[in-house]
Amino acid sequence: MQDLEIYIRDLRPGAVSGWLEGQLDQLELDDGDVSAVMKGTAFYGGERLRITLYPGAFGKRFTSLVIEGAQLPWSTDLECARSAWRAVETEIRCSPGDWKEGEPVEEDKWWRLDHRGEQQVVWN
Repeated sequence: MQDLEIYIRDLRPGAVSGWLEGQLDQLELDDGDVSAVMKGTAFYGGERLRITLYPGAFGKRFTSLVIEGAQLPWSTDLECARSAWRAVETEIRCSPGDWKEGEPVEEDKWWRLDHRGEQQVVWN
């Protein structure tokens, strides 16, 4: 199982489903209320995906979006973040590499995508 994770600043209700409905098949995600954890499903390449939104990440202004499945529409968190940025037009952040849960963080830099472009920044 692979996963992608991005962080969306000041997430608006319906923004994630509006973006993903053009990217995935049979999307089932009710993100009309973005104040609680939301779980959904979709299909990509015939494979089922799990989609989870975790509000209140990193100081409450960011919502973590995790997409898990055997086959994903993007190869990296950064590709996913770029797609999200074009659709939701709010700041998106993601890790710079292939970090996995439990591994030490080598560098505290993150990709930030916003109206200023793409930059690696320290999260604060």
